[in-house]
Amino acid sequence: MSLTLRVLAPDQNVFDGSADEVILPSTTGQIGILPGHISLLTAIDVGVLRVRANGGWNSIALMGGFAEVDSDEVTVLVNSAELGGSIDSSTAEADFQKATTAVAGMEGQPASPEKLKAQQQLNMARARMQASKTTA
Repeated sequence: MSLTLRVLAPDQNVFDGSADEVILPSTTGQIGILPGHISLLTAIDVGVLRVRANGGWNSIALMGGFAEVDSDEVTVLVNSAELGGSIDSSTAEADFQKATTAVAGMEGQPASPEKLKAQQQLNMARARMQASKTTA
């Protein structure tokens, strides 16, 4: 018994296949999905979706959206996504360091659209970096 996982972004079908287990980065924490899971609808945070299939784990960097679980089918609709295996690890690490520096430079400043955007860039860079390093 397995799950059917579909990860869809506006511009591409990121993943469409079977999985033994899925771990979703929801806005309230990580949610593990196994076959037979109860129906569920949840908001997805910027983070890493992990997929276990054929005895190995793969990662997908997600940039926010929604997920639905129903009858062993997991459908994830996101703003943007990248397969961990297609992300260059060194570029992702450099982007993360750049975003970390930008956020640190705004520490102590009042809330502003620029500060919010810098934090969002940091979250996305972190997700890409983590996804690039967690393929097995």
